[in-house]
Amino acid sequence: MALVTGRRLISQPTPGAGLGGAATLLYVVFIGLPIGALLFKAAQQESFFSSLISGPALTAMRLSLVTSAISMLVIVLVGTPFAYLLARSRSPLLRLVDALVELPLVMPPVVAGVAMLMAFGRRGVLGAPLEDLGITLPFTTAAVILAQIFVASPFFVRSAKVGFQSVATDHEDISRTLGVSPWSTFLRVTLPLAAPSLLTGLALSWARAVSEFGATIMFAGNLTGKTQTMPLAIMSAMETSLDTALVLSVLLILGSLAVLGALGILARRHWQAEA
Repeated sequence: MALVTGRRLISQPTPGAGLGGAATLLYVVFIGLPIGALLFKAAQQESFFSSLISGPALTAMRLSLVTSAISMLVIVLVGTPFAYLLARSRSPLLRLVDALVELPLVMPPVVAGVAMLMAFGRRGVLGAPLEDLGITLPFTTAAVILAQIFVASPFFVRSAKVGFQSVATDHEDISRTLGVSPWSTFLRVTLPLAAPSLLTGLALSWARAVSEFGATIMFAGNLTGKTQTMPLAIMSAMETSLDTALVLSVLLILGSLAVLGALGILARRHWQAEA
């Protein structure tokens, strides 16, 4: 709030500014202190760098990167047209489907893993038909990918839907009146305008996938080199080597920050270009 006196602009304290500042400081300390403590303790470990290049650390990191990349590819390819349909359709059936999109967000990850076992396990609903086709999903790398898709896809779909809803249909109508096909209109008009929301959803979805634990351990197990992702490797390392657990934790944090930062820069550049 500001008052104008002559040619001088006098700032006045906004009601609640002090409380907001205190809350901000409390939040920053609460979030930053554990992360800072983790980095500090990891830097103190004498075997930090040897643990960094150890077999378990590299294997878990490589598996997490590969599975999460495949998961994101599937989520983007399927989730983008699905989110667009949810944003544009008024069908009552799709409204019900829209409500179910958020179910994995509130479902405990362990429950999600049990549910996937009941669907794709040997005794599951689709277990026998899949085995007849020679397909076994539980406790495989494919199970890791499916678990990541299950828990992470709602973040992308929800954000993408909001992005598509923010694009006025007038832009699409004008494009079509100029003779542009619906598919070209989507690629050249709708998708670029909704890109920041899609990038935000992709970042959140990837972060959720790479940190997935409960559904993965229930559906895919904890097999080194096969299903042991970074979170599972951290749990296993805590039982034998704190140094390795700290290294894996630091790698996971730094990797997440790098991806989130890169996507944030891309989104910001897009907004600046549009402005």
